[in-house]
Amino acid sequence: MIKKILIIAIICGVLLPSFSLAQKQIIKVPETLEEAKEMGEKALKEAWKQLPDILKKIWQEQVLPIWQKMWDWFKVNVWSKIENWFKNEILPRLRGEAEKRKPIIEEEFQKEKEELKEELPQTTKSLWEKLKEFLK
Repeated sequence: MIKKILIIAIICGVLLPSFSLAQKQIIKVPETLEEAKEMGEKALKEAWKQLPDILKKIWQEQVLPIWQKMWDWFKVNVWSKIENWFKNEILPRLRGEAEKRKPIIEEEFQKEKEELKEELPQTTKSLWEKLKEFLK
């Protein structure tokens, strides 16, 4: 069994590279400087046409996965700790402080409400008078 695998591996190792040598050369080597210039311009134009697709492929296959991994790591290692700290430390303190200040806030709200009830007729009257003057 091992001999068969070894013989197949040796044959593949010797034969497969020789197949690549038998292929025709696709790229023509330029003979003059003008031909080299033309080939360079053609290559540049083709690269310029394909640049958006190349950049899109690089962005989607290389950049975004890295950023996604960084974001996932941040969510697991940093954000979860911040969230737990906020829930366990900050939120209870804020709720306690809000409960302490609730009567004061309600009292201030009532005062503001009364002041608005007193000022509203005067304000609307003055606005109405201003509108009459504006229309004259």
